[in-house]
Amino acid sequence: MFITDDVKYVGVNDHEIDLFEGQYDVPNGMAYNSYVVLDNKIAVFDSVDARFGEEWLGNIRGVIGKKAPYYLIVQHMEPDHSANIVNFMTAYPKATIVSSKQAFVMMNQYFGTDFADRRIIVKDGDTLSLGKHNLTFIGAPMVHWPEVTMTYDSTDKILFSADAFGKFGALDVNEDWACEARRYYFGIVGKYGVQVQNLLKKAAVLDIKTICPLHGPVLTDNLGYYINLYDIWSSYGVESEGVVIAYTSVYGHTKKAVELLAKKLKENGCPKVSVTDLARDDMAEAVEDAFRYGKIVLATTTYNGDIFPFMREFITHLTEHNFQNRTVAFIENGSWSPWATKVMMGMLEGCKNLTFAENNVRILSALNAESTAKIEKLAAELCK
Repeated sequence: MFITDDVKYVGVNDHEIDLFEGQYDVPNGMAYNSYVVLDNKIAVFDSVDARFGEEWLGNIRGVIGKKAPYYLIVQHMEPDHSANIVNFMTAYPKATIVSSKQAFVMMNQYFGTDFADRRIIVKDGDTLSLGKHNLTFIGAPMVHWPEVTMTYDSTDKILFSADAFGKFGALDVNEDWACEARRYYFGIVGKYGVQVQNLLKKAAVLDIKTICPLHGPVLTDNLGYYINLYDIWSSYGVESEGVVIAYTSVYGHTKKAVELLAKKLKENGCPKVSVTDLARDDMAEAVEDAFRYGKIVLATTTYNGDIFPFMREFITHLTEHNFQNRTVAFIENGSWSPWATKVMMGMLEGCKNLTFAENNVRILSALNAESTAKIEKLAAELCK
């Protein structure tokens, strides 16, 4: 793939993987991106997953032929991007690794060597000339690991953005960017909104024409669209008006209440109603929707003196990723001692800027006239 006359794509697609990072369903696979900058001193950006080392090295040879890379620039040390560093350094024994100080510490942990005699340590603001291309390194700690460095090529105006602006999915599958980028962002990067905001401030002063992430497609058109979404996501703003209803139901009574609420919300003109069964639907997509929309209803049963396990897991995901700036409503069900709402509110105590609905719903085993009326009031409140 030609990105510019001098910058080539040498990454790989992975259709063998079922769960990314051992937890995220990736039905369309993953891309592990790597790039070559052709210049007086050839530079390769990042490695790929361990299973694709030979394919990756073959891709590099296909671009540079018998020439040898001068630099391997390591921006991120997660194994899906760093696993073949040793293989690269063996194949090209005169190459030098360029990376952050913390990255070399991690290399020693992973590989038993920090390449002390073949390395250049860079920090935020440092520069490196390849000849025609001049690189500036941008420290991006905790986006989303502490060692992360991004790189700006002022010649071709490319931001090599590490994991930022990445998404799930292999590059040979055509799918909507925002959906899988949003799920990727909130699952993997979402906790670090402050750090992403700091990065966006650094990027704002750069003339960027192309973004080359470590996952997902190279971004060239309408970059303002992608940067604006990252600004909304990292500031925990509301991307779309609507209501998410996340529920668990043991015998179907809570589900009936949720279905009734969804119907009433639509009748009241709610622009979007997203309903997710936490026991059956993809948890990462439920988290994605919780951060996308401005209002959320949590509906579950009192269970073993607590709440149903899938709801507890869901709320834990929210709090771990800095859930904030939302309106939250509750539906609880219990046959003798309902206190699910109290437990859920307690779990959300540390979240910032949450507004709690006035018309929360209590169901005693099954819907009756009183709880049905409460649902109608809650639907009206959420649609104001």
